[in-house]
Amino acid sequence: MNKIRKGDQIIVLAGRDKGKRGVVTLRKDEDHVVVEGINIVKKHTKPNPMAGTTGGIVEKAMPIHQSNVAIYNATSGKADRVGVKVLADGKKVRVFKSSGEEIKVA
Repeated sequence: MNKIRKGDQIIVLAGRDKGKRGVVTLRKDEDHVVVEGINIVKKHTKPNPMAGTTGGIVEKAMPIHQSNVAIYNATSGKADRVGVKVLADGKKVRVFKSSGEEIKVA
């Protein structure tokens, strides 16, 4: 079970964007996530008339390793760790480690 999923609000723990918050827009692979407004780079692109794209410098969000982000707990206003709790019916849910409350999907 992935502890950080698409749609989760996270806070960056390390790197040049440390302390910033954003929403996960994509899970690139098992270890990397793309976060809206985080790890923005300027990428030089060539024009492609067949695809109808113009060339130039484009700002793009690049993946960040999931060990450098933590889920944001709105009640405490801080970063928090994620745990997994098994309910009575056998269903697994994600919970905040500090408070034990269930993480609501946005």
